Amino acid sequence: MTMTDDKGREYSERPWGSYTVLDDTMSDHKVKRIVVTPGKRLSYQTHKFRSEHWFIVDGNATVILDGKQYELSAGSSIDIEVGQAHRCENQGNTPVVFIEVQRGTYFGEDDIVRLEDDFGRA
Repeated sequence: MTMTDDKGREYSERPWGSYTVLDDTMSDHKVKRIVVTPGKRLSYQTHKFRSEHWFIVDGNATVILDGKQYELSAGSSIDIEVGQAHRCENQGNTPVVFIEVQRGTYFGEDDIVRLEDDFGRA
């Protein structure tokens, strides 16, 4: 369900956690703050129109990128190119928080091709 937070920004709760849109005023990029609940993970997905840069702010993230696993802690980052399969998992006991910078030509939530999903959305 998409709502607005106390600062008027788009906010959405998801089965894996939540996201807040920090900036979507430009046509070539969008910025989100994503929180992944302990024990949860995003769908394994690709995008046709955007690349992403993830900067881990808090927690320890397990990132799967084209089948390869990366362990990222606060201060680490990873780049995801257009078309690469990716997901973030939180195998820890505290929330994983990361900033996602999307760059491309389209940023709608319908540019998600789910390859695997724990919540029946694939």
